[in-house]
Formats: sequence, C-alpha cells, structure tokens
Amino acid sequence: MSLSQTRLPALVGLLTLLLLATPFIGLAFITPWHTFGFADGDGNAIAVSLCYSLLALILIIALGTPLAWWLARHRVRGLWLVDALLLLALLTPPLAMGLLLAAMYGPYGPAGSMLERAGLVLTNSGPAFVMAQFYSALPYYVIAARAAFEGVPRELEQIALTLGHSPWRSFVRVSLPLARLGLAAAIALAWVRALGEFGAVLIVAYYPQGIPVKLWVNLQNVGLSAVYPLLWVFFLVAMPLPLVLGLAARHRRLI
Repeated sequence: MSLSQTRLPALVGLLTLLLLATPFIGLAFITPWHTFGFADGDGNAIAVSLCYSLLALILIIALGTPLAWWLARHRVRGLWLVDALLLLALLTPPLAMGLLLAAMYGPYGPAGSMLERAGLVLTNSGPAFVMAQFYSALPYYVIAARAAFEGVPRELEQIALTLGHSPWRSFVRVSLPLARLGLAAAIALAWVRALGEFGAVLIVAYYPQGIPVKLWVNLQNVGLSAVYPLLWVFFLVAMPLPLVLGLAARHRRLI
C-alpha cells in the first residue's frame, strides 16, 4: 500500500473528528463568560437530573442485565419478536414514547388509574421522571449488554458448571468479568441516554424539571444566554461516568 493510500483514510478520519468536535470547541468561544450565571431553578434541575438518573440507571442495570444475558444465551422460537420489541422501543421518537407512556400510565390510562388508586402517581412526579428515563434508556442498555455477553465463550461457562459452580456463581465469576468491557460501555450509554432524555420526560414529567427540560424553559423564557451554564453542567455531569468506566475497563484489559 502506497503512502498516499495510507494518508487518505487518516486525513478523512481527522476531518470527521474535526467536524464532530466543532460544536463543542465552539461552545468555549460563544459562551458569554462575562455574564455567566445560573438562572433561577437551575440548581434544583441539576439535583433532579442527577438523583433520578441514578435511580433509573440502577433499575436499568438490575432488570436489563438478566434480560440481556438470557437473550445472549438462549435461542427459542419467537426470539425475533423480542428483537423487534427492542428495536421498536429503540426507534420510537422520544415525544412519541412520552405520548405512549402518558396514554398507558397517565391518570386516565388503564395502568395509571389503577396505580394512582394505590398512591403511585406517574405524571409530573419523581416516579414519572424515572419511568420516562427507564423506557428511553433500557433498550440501549439491553442491546449493548447482550452484545457483551455474546462475546463471552460459552465453553468457559460450561467449564465452570462442570467444576461444581452453580449457574449464578458461574454468571458472577465468569460471565460478568469477561463481559465487563461491553457492560461498561452499556452502562455509560444508558447513563448518558437517561440523563439527556427530553421528549418523553417533557410529556409525562414536566415537573420536576431536570436539566434537559430546564434548558428548554430557559431558552424560551430568558434566551440563549441562560442556556450555556446548564450546558456546561450537563457535559461535566454526563461525561465522568463514561470516562471512568471506559478507563477502568481498559486498565483491567491491559493487566
């Protein structure tokens, strides 16, 4: 392969990275630092997003991990229906997902009316906020975690079983460690997806306002200058978990 042939992909790759980075580099220059300051309610929005996103992430990991492992290890008739359901949830526009959730879990929905009689309100409440994030981020986590488990050789799990390990112990001692890189990526993806969800949250949980909805409110009520502080906070909050998980997983791979 000639030198020009090796340089062309590198140049195209650098151009692509530059295009990708341009909006974020530009943010540092267009932010009005001389008037930089939070609007009323921004602190509460940050707290709401952090707390409820963590709760949603815990639920996603707890419920999505067994499903992802089962999908990776079992081939049953009708599995394509499960795949279709995951893709349907993944591809549904956020606003449409919010409308579906409101129709089902709203005060006049079949599930919402029963839950409301039991004292659980799933509109404009903390549980509604978590629900919207859960439905939005779960399919991303399951699909990524499934791919991680599919990369674990089944022979190693079978060896653990023949050595006397229970299926649960084999899962914890063999499957999880070997899938850690993919699972770390799945967790990071679910975290960012849940934290940044706007459409579904806007429909079912306008209150309490998290960062994405507060960004929209600030833009409508105050103007563009009130958006930048929350944007910076969002990036500072969203990025550490993916970076830490990615670095930790890569460090373990190198050991």
